[in-house]
Amino acid sequence: MHRNKKFKFLEHTADVYIASYGKNIEEAFENAASAMFEVMTNTKKINPSFEESITVEAKDELALLYNWLEALLVNFEIKNMLYSKFKIFPFKKNPDSLIIEAKAWGELFDPKKHTQKVGVKAVTYHRMEIIKKRNEVILEFILDI
Repeated sequence: MHRNKKFKFLEHTADVYIASYGKNIEEAFENAASAMFEVMTNTKKINPSFEESITVEAKDELALLYNWLEALLVNFEIKNMLYSKFKIFPFKKNPDSLIIEAKAWGELFDPKKHTQKVGVKAVTYHRMEIIKKRNEVILEFILDI
């Protein structure tokens, strides 16, 4: 079990391949978001001073993971927001969709403070997988850089 790890970077030739872990799916989604922002900058330097509510909806868990990460990436691209802390509330289920209601904490990107690592262009469905074990959920996904 990966109790002490939130995420790790896996081998991939051209893009960033990530496995994120959680004791439940919500925690694994939170750690997936942390991993994505760690690709972009050192998240320890992001002050969680601004709180934002984020809601995403999708037809299934894979699409929900995609939409969650994409919503955060769009916030970075449009609002210049970097995040370092996430809280996802238990997923809500409708007859034909799942909904995430979450909080994300961060601050505006400051090039003097937030060293740029790699630019993330997009989230992809390629090799995206949700692995559910007894007391652990593992999310594997690729970010296009």
